[in-house]
Amino acid sequence: MTTDKLLPTNDQIIQGEHYRFTMITDRLIRMEYSETGYFEDRATQLAQHRNLGDVGFELKETNGTLEIITSTFHLFYTKEEEFSPKNLHIDVRYNFSNYTNRWYYGQPIDTLKGTVRTIDRVDGATELGEGIMGKFGYAALDDSDSFVFDDDNCIKVKDNPHTDVYFFSYGREYFRALRDYFRLSGFPPLLPRYALGNWWSRYWKYTEETYIKLIDRFENEHIPLSVSVIDMDWHLTDIPSKYGSGWTGYTWNTEYFSDPERFLTKLKDKGLATTLNVHPADGIRAFESQYEKIAERLNLKTHLEEPAKFDLMDEDFREAYFEEVHHPYEEIGIDFWWIDWQQGEYSTSDIDPLWLLNHYHYKDLEERGKEALILSRYAGPGSHRYPIGFSGDSVISWDSLNFQPYLTATSSNIGYTWWSHDIGGHYKGYKDEELVQRWFQFGVFSPINRLHSSNSAFSSKEPWNYSESVKTNMIDFLQLRHALIPYVYTYNVRTSEEGIPLIRPVYYHFPMEKHAYDVKNEYFFGSELLVLPITTKKDEETLHGSDLIYFPDGYWFDIFSNFRYKGGSKLKLFRETDRMPVFAKEGGIIPMDANPAITPAHTLPDSLEWMIYPGQSNSFELIEDVKQSRAVTELALDYQAQTIQLIVKGETSVLPEERVHSLHFNASEQVELINLEGGELIEQRYAQEMNRTTITFKMVDEKELKMTVKSFKFIDEQDISDELFNRLNTAQVGYFLKDDLYNDFNNNHSEFSLLSTINELEEEYLSQSLFELLYIKNS
Repeated sequence: MTTDKLLPTNDQIIQGEHYRFTMITDRLIRMEYSETGYFEDRATQLAQHRNLGDVGFELKETNGTLEIITSTFHLFYTKEEEFSPKNLHIDVRYNFSNYTNRWYYGQPIDTLKGTVRTIDRVDGATELGEGIMGKFGYAALDDSDSFVFDDDNCIKVKDNPHTDVYFFSYGREYFRALRDYFRLSGFPPLLPRYALGNWWSRYWKYTEETYIKLIDRFENEHIPLSVSVIDMDWHLTDIPSKYGSGWTGYTWNTEYFSDPERFLTKLKDKGLATTLNVHPADGIRAFESQYEKIAERLNLKTHLEEPAKFDLMDEDFREAYFEEVHHPYEEIGIDFWWIDWQQGEYSTSDIDPLWLLNHYHYKDLEERGKEALILSRYAGPGSHRYPIGFSGDSVISWDSLNFQPYLTATSSNIGYTWWSHDIGGHYKGYKDEELVQRWFQFGVFSPINRLHSSNSAFSSKEPWNYSESVKTNMIDFLQLRHALIPYVYTYNVRTSEEGIPLIRPVYYHFPMEKHAYDVKNEYFFGSELLVLPITTKKDEETLHGSDLIYFPDGYWFDIFSNFRYKGGSKLKLFRETDRMPVFAKEGGIIPMDANPAITPAHTLPDSLEWMIYPGQSNSFELIEDVKQSRAVTELALDYQAQTIQLIVKGETSVLPEERVHSLHFNASEQVELINLEGGELIEQRYAQEMNRTTITFKMVDEKELKMTVKSFKFIDEQDISDELFNRLNTAQVGYFLKDDLYNDFNNNHSEFSLLSTINELEEEYLSQSLFELLYIKNS
């Protein structure tokens, strides 16, 4: 870590004998107070780079006071006094409180929240920590108690404890706040492409034979997977009682896996990355296969079977831990580690052992040129530098599912963008096919889709364990996740390089809209898609799941039906159990893999589908990497001119030869192809039931294509008749009522008359469901 990146210039520092203020940006200030007069310039848990460029500010100073003024805040401080509400306060320019724009030092700040260390066995919601964003326009992070990094990027206990607080004054510029937070704390690293596909995880005593048979079944069912998670029973667990718990273990159970390298090679041949679960708390004990080498390196008393105690602050133990235990397994095929630390924040040192595990495991892989990745728990601000997050043992309940979308989106407020939840749940619970089905749907539109089960013989998440209709829907959604990998990988890059997360709350895009803060489970999935997972059980009246959504201004298209919804309002949505509310914005462009069931997650697809929606001009840059080479394919829609440009930039040699592109013009009248330059037309077709025109082609010059079309525009009148019939047919109400309602809608009664009829219904859910259809009809 070079000094120029870490340390600000002298003209950004205002310092006295006991105080120091550092201008990070005109919206971000570091405030330190030290009784000894010694301040910390090393990297810390929170801050990796404090020189983010020149900062414009005004300093007013007297013998006893100082004021720091920027475009966004005005700080007042009484010199040399220990920070307190009496001597330090900040007036914030972009403040949205109804009461005051002044923050007094130490005053609690109600932010838009951040995330949590774990949801182990939490049934429903739990309290989240604070984030760096707030509706009032400011936030603060306390870095006083954190550790530091030395010049070798090793963790050290801070030897000069003092007050160290960062104050964020970004108003409601949430994207800017997050980017500067990453500039200060370090950007999230790029995930391997395979991590974005479907993971299979189960706490179960597999053998090589049963596991390979399972993977073969997934292949035969056309269910794509990208990661195999082998839970703790890969190692010896039934050990002599004198050694203690069997949770910690590093010795392959050869009764189950007689040839681990052969087993891992089979998984690799099937296109799967593999991770092993480890519980490191008990160190390396005498029964382990690595014990003799560890004992020799650490001078242990082998005749007493002295264990190597877990202590990653001990450099000798740390080197032996990686070189003798982990590296040999990586050499035979382990790609990364699932670090399952459950013992809390205390161990043999003053440093949270979870921080030590996350940092040194990631550092070890990174320094050895591996695609660095871990699966571990959140340890506090700065944890985003070590993805991916394991949120803990989820309770199998509707309340738990209902909390996870909110937790996932809100975690972006502290930069923690890559959560992996137990999709389907792990702990307790009961058989509820609808619950698991809804969880699968959310998993597809979450950062990491890791299907997980406990060691119950009855709670496993293989789709073929469920009824035929649920199984089919599960497979459809799992294929959809792999179809979305090109889109998701693009945001993987943008998160790492620009600080733009895949999942972000709606208020990031519409910060001044009051209703953007109202629906907690609604979020953007990239820039193009608005998602509302259904997380409550269907009602007994309509047999549909439902939830409230806020549609921001503009038009929004249901990607499963192509129905158009006009924005600027809140609306209750109803969906059968095989559908969930996912909407593309007007002008939306979503690149997808056309063959998700057969394309390995770590490779680039031979055929791309581009889902395109009418209403606005737009462009999307698809980013694709192979090793150190990158190609960018930009699709630009000029809606007014009715033209499409496809431009390929960068290292085009990494792309599949003869790649086929299919452009799906959705929610539109039948589109007519007028002109095609730089491409060879393969097929053109129109699906009237979806109002979708598809034009398929290959690029000729491999660099640029231009297409001109006609009639890519909104359908004038949306046909809701089939959806109306289906909803009435499903509804558990009287036949006479169904007939009357069906006739009222189909006889072109006035909208006011229909609305009056709906409002007079005693059936609350049916009334709301029909109101949604009336809303669609008038959008």
